[in-house]
Amino acid sequence: MLKKWHGNPWAILVTLSLGFFMTLLDLTIVNIAIPDLVGDLDASLDQILWVVNAYTLALAVLLITAGRLGDLRGKRNLFVTGVAVFTLASLACGLARDPAQLIAFRAVQGLGAALLMPQTLSIVSDVFPPDRRGAAMGIWGAVAGVSGALGPIIGGVLITDLDWRWIFYVNLPLGALVLFLALTLIPAATGRTVRHRLDNTGVGLASAALLCLAFGLTEGQRYHWNSAIWTLFAGAAALFAAFLLHQRGRQDSEPLIPFSLFKDRNFTVLNFVGIAVSFGIVGLFLPLTIYLQSVLQFSALKSGLVLLPLALGSMVTAGPAGLLADRIGGKYVLMGGVSAYAGGLVWIVATADVGRSWTSVAGPLLLTGLGAGCTFAPMATEVMRNVPPHLSGAASGVNNALRQVGSVLAGAVVGAVLQGQLGVEVGGPRAGTGPAGRAAFGHAFVDAMGPAMLVPAGVLLLAAAACLVVRRHTGTPPDPHGLPPTTAAPRPAATTPTAH
Repeated sequence: MLKKWHGNPWAILVTLSLGFFMTLLDLTIVNIAIPDLVGDLDASLDQILWVVNAYTLALAVLLITAGRLGDLRGKRNLFVTGVAVFTLASLACGLARDPAQLIAFRAVQGLGAALLMPQTLSIVSDVFPPDRRGAAMGIWGAVAGVSGALGPIIGGVLITDLDWRWIFYVNLPLGALVLFLALTLIPAATGRTVRHRLDNTGVGLASAALLCLAFGLTEGQRYHWNSAIWTLFAGAAALFAAFLLHQRGRQDSEPLIPFSLFKDRNFTVLNFVGIAVSFGIVGLFLPLTIYLQSVLQFSALKSGLVLLPLALGSMVTAGPAGLLADRIGGKYVLMGGVSAYAGGLVWIVATADVGRSWTSVAGPLLLTGLGAGCTFAPMATEVMRNVPPHLSGAASGVNNALRQVGSVLAGAVVGAVLQGQLGVEVGGPRAGTGPAGRAAFGHAFVDAMGPAMLVPAGVLLLAAAACLVVRRHTGTPPDPHGLPPTTAAPRPAATTPTAH
């Protein structure tokens, strides 16, 4: 029955979107389980931060390499491998018995996500002609916007009816479905694939730099910001400088980051915007889910339902934002979305207090969701608009990787601010001992939550201001294969695969 859908672009889009949804869901679904993880695994706040950061760190440092591997081994093959690794790692996460095991398996999850994620946007660009790509990107952007917002809601239901392990087990049937659909609907590559050399040295330097930075920020409070922590920061700076020098020497031999991409103002600015949006997502969910459960004493289910306006707002604007950006250009759509996102965070800080009802965050979350929905599709359209065809794969990898770097930095920075302001560990779902203890913890956390959420709000406002220098374009984005919109067609099988 499914054979008639084999190779159908819309069927392929559904398959890719399900896989993409699964990986983005895991960026936020863990946050709703933080109090339960603390209690069940006897985990400290810095360990919980590593449960979040291990996934995003592995994802960030491996995305560009995975994009290259897609060209080397076939995009469908990498997508299928990524789904399989991610699904098996989800099973291992659910079976974890201590924080160290969970952190390790979350890193493997990040590996699987890194293998599949860059293939999604690339295959979408391959199978849709330019005149239909705007609608496809709108759907892809809607999935990106809604998946993060739905994470805590789905997680809340699972934790309430079952336990925290089911936030990982839920990936098993979904992963199996995506594997079946991918093998059934997405054509295998034919013809000769383009050979690429992997820059292992560059991957190693980038990974080490990010690891030093994330470890220093996450563990700084625990070690009282001693000389060892500052040595890590210095090491991160040195490793990053070495990475840039190494990349400069490889500009003529397939670097991980082609510097010529950043000669385009829009590409540079929109990558910063992408970092800021990812920073804002983690910067919202990390403190807010603790606030709802450990301060307002909401159950996991109620906390997830309280976040429903965020998901609804994203659903309302994500699709239309993609179509509007395709028609008039994404500059002002993106600027308005990022500004609304920042405004929602500031509004939450202004209203947060002990003893508030769920209605106090409903309005801010709706505003945040409306803003978030206006960001993903316009970013995907505008960041690739002027990229030369022969650099489109590298550009997609760089863009995806930098957005995940934003998530890593947010988890580390926001976590460091929370720890620094609190000066104590975060307790379980009923933090404190008795009403007086819980009230004391609640007031302390609200005081800490303000600076922790204002940091991502400030980053988002900087991104909104940066949108002012984006060159405004209209019309259909260029075909990634380098053909005019009126003559776009698949590339010859002699040089590249006709399908992925």
